[in-house]
Amino acid sequence: MNVKLSFLNKNSPNVVGHNNPQPNPRKAKIGGVFTSLQTLAGPAYFIPNDNYQMATILALETSCDETAAAVVCDRTILSSVVASQIAIHQPYGGIVPEVASRSHVATLGDSISAALDQAQIDWGDIDGVAATCAPGLVGALLVGLTAGKTLAMVHHKPFLGVHHLEGHIYANYLASPDLVPPYLCLLVSGGHTSLIYVKGCGQYQTLGHTRDDAAGEAFDKVARLLGLGYPGGPVIDRLASQGNPQAFPLPEGNISLPEGGFHPYDSSFSGLKTAMLRLVEKLRAAGVDPLPVADLAASFQATVARSLTRRVVACAQAYGLTTVAVGGGVAANSGLRQHLQQAAAEQGLRVMFPPLSLCTDNAAMIGCAAADHLAQGHRSGLGLGAQSRLDLARVMELYEPIAVA
Repeated sequence: MNVKLSFLNKNSPNVVGHNNPQPNPRKAKIGGVFTSLQTLAGPAYFIPNDNYQMATILALETSCDETAAAVVCDRTILSSVVASQIAIHQPYGGIVPEVASRSHVATLGDSISAALDQAQIDWGDIDGVAATCAPGLVGALLVGLTAGKTLAMVHHKPFLGVHHLEGHIYANYLASPDLVPPYLCLLVSGGHTSLIYVKGCGQYQTLGHTRDDAAGEAFDKVARLLGLGYPGGPVIDRLASQGNPQAFPLPEGNISLPEGGFHPYDSSFSGLKTAMLRLVEKLRAAGVDPLPVADLAASFQATVARSLTRRVVACAQAYGLTTVAVGGGVAANSGLRQHLQQAAAEQGLRVMFPPLSLCTDNAAMIGCAAADHLAQGHRSGLGLGAQSRLDLARVMELYEPIAVA
């Protein structure tokens, strides 16, 4: 199979820069200025002192089908480059892992060059190199991980492996630098749907998750059922704006508990997907042609949005959290944004969504997470490997504290 992907440059249609990159706050080389804290209980670690200046990170993201590179200074985006593979995978109706890996290899080098060029800095200004290492497609992860570790070694920079889901959490810090824990984060994407209690950098507790399909996966499968192509989320969102969300009643899906009742925060979308299949079969058997695709899309999207919103509000109230942040590709969905913002306003909750450019996979969010970890004295060993799965609660396993000699 021959796969062609155009190389990145400033004029390439594959390059998507951040909508509003910020001026570089670093006009000269910044070195990490640390002081040590010695305790009787264990080894000393580097901690930032009063003279510490914000870390600048070159970050890479290749966990799935987006090749991304970015330069981030603390919570400020200096550059963000994303090379999309959507056109490559569309003929197959989904992501082909080997094709994704080969496309990353062909594109990553020019993505890095473009990110450094847009940021108008050189290697002397970089304090660390970061790359997504888990979870994701192992072959795809290895491309960015190997490149990141190589660059860190060649340029004598600290290396940080970053958890992909932690990156999606940190996308909210880029959009709202004043955000501080604790808060509730709804992570909703093609591969994950979780409610995360964010307590601090690297400190996460999963309070709810999907028991089967992720929300984004359900969007893709329903889009395929309706003949809308891949990816399904954007096209369903567009059609839903033209349809009636109350045209077809659909089940939200609940997880039964052994002692009776339902789990308040866990979700399920396989039943909704099956209900959509049965509904389409019923309409076709009744001779409905063409199908009312806009109404079907609107009804499906509204059901997903209601289901997620109900769980988010209940979880935030139960744990006494007044701020809700949303991350992941489905955070771009207009139906979810509308439902959750309305419910949050009614319940006195603050809800935050990243801009659309930071909802889908990007390297800026990876850089933001890495900058925070570096400021905490964390770095990863060069022997760190790629992992297809890694629970977010185990994120600190990716780092080795920087001990003072």
